[in-house]
Amino acid sequence: MFLNFLPETANVAAAIGEWYPLLKVIYGVIGSVFSAVVIYKVAYKIIGLFFTRKFKPAKNFHKYAVTIAARNEEKVIGNLLDSIAKQDYPKELITVFVVADNCTDKTAEIARQHGAVCYERFDNEHKTKGFALQFLFDRIGEDYGRESFEGYFVFDADNLLKSDYISRMNDSFDAGEKIITSYRNTKNFDESWVASTYALHWLRSIRFNHRARSVLRLATNIQGTGFLFSNEIVKDGWKYTSLTEDRALTADAVAQGYAITYNDAAEFYDEQPTKLKIALRQRLRWSKGHLLAFAETGPYLFINVFFGKLFLKTRWQKKEKPETGTKKSFKDICLAVLESIRHRAASYDTLMQLTPFSVFNVIRWLLVSVIAFGFYSYAYGIDGMYLFTKSTYLSQFLRFLFPVRVTVSTGTEALFLGMLLQIWLRLLYRAGKYIENTAAAVYIFIVEHKRIKKIPFHKMLLYIFTWPTFDIIGRYTQYVALFKKVTWKPIPHESKVTIDDIKKDSEAKLAAELKTPGGVKTAGI
Repeated sequence: MFLNFLPETANVAAAIGEWYPLLKVIYGVIGSVFSAVVIYKVAYKIIGLFFTRKFKPAKNFHKYAVTIAARNEEKVIGNLLDSIAKQDYPKELITVFVVADNCTDKTAEIARQHGAVCYERFDNEHKTKGFALQFLFDRIGEDYGRESFEGYFVFDADNLLKSDYISRMNDSFDAGEKIITSYRNTKNFDESWVASTYALHWLRSIRFNHRARSVLRLATNIQGTGFLFSNEIVKDGWKYTSLTEDRALTADAVAQGYAITYNDAAEFYDEQPTKLKIALRQRLRWSKGHLLAFAETGPYLFINVFFGKLFLKTRWQKKEKPETGTKKSFKDICLAVLESIRHRAASYDTLMQLTPFSVFNVIRWLLVSVIAFGFYSYAYGIDGMYLFTKSTYLSQFLRFLFPVRVTVSTGTEALFLGMLLQIWLRLLYRAGKYIENTAAAVYIFIVEHKRIKKIPFHKMLLYIFTWPTFDIIGRYTQYVALFKKVTWKPIPHESKVTIDDIKKDSEAKLAAELKTPGGVKTAGI
């Protein structure tokens, strides 16, 4: 038996309930606005299916530094350095730097054995990858001069590079691009269902974001590793030491007016977590970093959308002296207008990417759908409310099978039952949406089949149905990250896969396809 409210409390509950119809309208308007501001991403998916930016072969070979932050990576760093040594790019133009960060194993020794310049760092207070990179760029500045290298690559110790990786990235750099990211493949795709969710996520990012943004000359997002930037970005050192230095770099670069392009031909391989516990820990860090990046750079991006470069505080680029006595041509004016539009659009796109819509949505859902509806039910009761709505195909199917309605008279019982019904409908809606999202995995397996390693059909089927858990984890770790203090912890890497192993697998897959009627010839590694 539920206890009745005191008369004064009952009056307050009834008063709140009276506001529910208006709040429901506001709730719907906000939801429509949220949907409208990101509707443009549908165009990204269409463009990404058919197009990506392609670069002409470079006319010049540029001098690069490869930077690697490693903590206890003795099992994998040698394989990465071997893949760098096998690049078809002039060896004299590549210098590899490793920072062995708080290592207690043979990471530094192995790095030096493979020809890398290795610095050792010991600092228990500042443990993020960003601090390790800051230390490394400071050492490079002292010993070599940061401007002695035209560009800098950033890799994780578990990465492997396709033999033409640096050559293809050089094509983009020689075309004048300042920040470039690349095709992120997975070397342990089929090691576990957890690893497969990450692998599919990176490929989804390529098809749904990177390719379209590169075509439109906007700014895509840096994703931790496998990217190149001009030395002007670090002329004053590395500044990004938060939990997610990649998000901070992306947001700051866009706010500063930089484009971030994508090179689909430059392919590298990454090792993904295989255990759920490790994945949860990493995703919580990502979520916290996402919220911090939004808080730090969101306002700046918002201003850019409306004012462009009017209030741009140039941090990296050299300030150009204003021309005196020179009248701008019509072409110059048009180019300036186009650049202003590009910068505003890129700022808007990045702002939408950083905005934690899931957090805002759960807050308005709790306030309106749960709390306000609960008090509305207390005052007016529940009159024939369906147990299953028509919001997803799953709920439509269940409603067809079980057209159950709930009716409860006014009072405390109606209040709590109303709240529970809203929670039930929310969970049912999410379950339906996540099932529908398996279509994204099917899509990825189809359009990226040439570059995904051969996987047994039963495993592929498993990965399709477990794929939606990636977004489920991301959503709920963001809720937790609002309240939990998060510290950086290393992700263990133990894969023994080498670039030669991947090459052999690719050649075996190609041979199998050629034996099949209508087999498609694919590029080798």
